[in-house]
Amino acid sequence: MLQSRLFTKTFKETPKEEKSINAQLLERGTFIYKNSAGVYTLLPLGWKVMQKIIQIIREEMNTIGGQELFMPALHDKKYLSATGRWDMDVVYKVAGGKGEEPSYNISWTHEEISTEIASHFINSYKDLPFSFFQFQTKFRNEPRAKSGLLRGKEFMMKDLYSFHVDEKDLDRFYGEVKGAYQKVFRRCGLETVYTLAGGGDFTNNFTHEFQVLSPAGEDTIYVCSKCGYAENKEITKLATGDRCPKCVGKVGEHKAIEVGNIFRYGDKYSKAFNLQFVDEKGNKKLVMTGAYGIGLSRSMGTIVEVYHDQKGIIWPKSVAPFNVHLVQIENSSKVKKIAERVYQDLKKSGVEVLYDDRANKTAGEKFAEADLIGIPIRLVVSEKTLSKNSVEIKERSSEKARLVKIKDVILNVR
Repeated sequence: MLQSRLFTKTFKETPKEEKSINAQLLERGTFIYKNSAGVYTLLPLGWKVMQKIIQIIREEMNTIGGQELFMPALHDKKYLSATGRWDMDVVYKVAGGKGEEPSYNISWTHEEISTEIASHFINSYKDLPFSFFQFQTKFRNEPRAKSGLLRGKEFMMKDLYSFHVDEKDLDRFYGEVKGAYQKVFRRCGLETVYTLAGGGDFTNNFTHEFQVLSPAGEDTIYVCSKCGYAENKEITKLATGDRCPKCVGKVGEHKAIEVGNIFRYGDKYSKAFNLQFVDEKGNKKLVMTGAYGIGLSRSMGTIVEVYHDQKGIIWPKSVAPFNVHLVQIENSSKVKKIAERVYQDLKKSGVEVLYDDRANKTAGEKFAEADLIGIPIRLVVSEKTLSKNSVEIKERSSEKARLVKIKDVILNVR
């Protein structure tokens, strides 16, 4: 893509009201636009990052047999009323018509919707197990919307729901999702801590969270330095220096960001919607269910909290908006001709490239913007590099640059 065609422009100044790193850098780099507290537009660069995250998740959900669908964001009151969650403070309610009492809510979660849908297709044990997932916008009346994408009123989420004949099979799939989630976050560049937690507004059972250690985190977790066992402060009896209940290691206290969670619901939602199946002996039984979420927006914000320096963002290659930032210095016909040729060669080779072809920016301005945007590899074409029949290549995570021959550019950006 030509940078001159981007309708967005980066900002030198840090937004005064933003204290979190992810909000500052994502707004300055014009990945996001803040419409109001906790509500953001994903601008073209930000949407490209989000699509990369979504595709990684989609691939791993497909691997464990999840089937993708898309559920509505507008829910009839009957759904949350069935589970006693209609009057929760987090719920946004809307009226069905002018002057009417609220009779719908805008989705904050999809347990009720997914359970009712499943009830129309499950009759026998032969219909189980199965799981489906979606990428959907969620709306929660969050009183403490802050920290950029880490806590919002409107945000993107991946939610997966599974249906089973018994708890044993539910536990089996729970373990599969754990492994899939660890792969997802690793592919996104995030190292997570598998953490025992409470069920909050969703279940009375213990659940598990995927936490990323970060000073920006709002959660406090206690982690064993030897085996990695961890518990959330909200449910733990552990304290700093205690011996781990799983081994002889010592426990330490850490701030962390929750990027995903998994829940075993058992028959909680099946009871509310009479979700039953007939077993091999002809007996009716309640379906066992589970739910598994990943915060897409929060993951994007967390990546920035983990990968940045004083100059800007340092995107992991797997989620970067482009693989290469091609920067043209000087506007001579020779420089423009070679830069254009390199640009076309990169595109033909399947390399995603942002080409800074702007004639009204200095070299310093272009380099500063490249550092802020944080694309993994920067290529520079200038009179100086062309005098050696080369281009300059520099990784965003490194201070060192080197020259490579023009004919070898593709080999060096793979």
